[in-house]
Amino acid sequence: MSFLRACALSDLQEDVPKRVDLNGVPVSIVRTEEGVFAINDTCSHANVSLSEGEVEDCMIECWLHGSSFDLRTGKPSGLPATKPVAVYPVKIEGDDVLVSVNQES
Repeated sequence: MSFLRACALSDLQEDVPKRVDLNGVPVSIVRTEEGVFAINDTCSHANVSLSEGEVEDCMIECWLHGSSFDLRTGKPSGLPATKPVAVYPVKIEGDDVLVSVNQES
């Protein structure tokens, strides 16, 4: 599994998503009280950017229709989304946030 640098840990504000592009994959990086998470940035229901939504209780909400996705699993909490979005392994090395988009978890 190969990891790519997504951003600096110091660039992340708690519960504020940051969109990055890793090898053509849109990824939302989110720092919460529980840790740092990487989730595919495209809502499985409406094909819009999740990083434009709000984060609360380790869930990211799609701003368009209100579906929320668990940052740990990618599973939606309810309608209108029914399909999960991919989540990716994260490693922290110093101030670097590293993400592997090659193998979904």
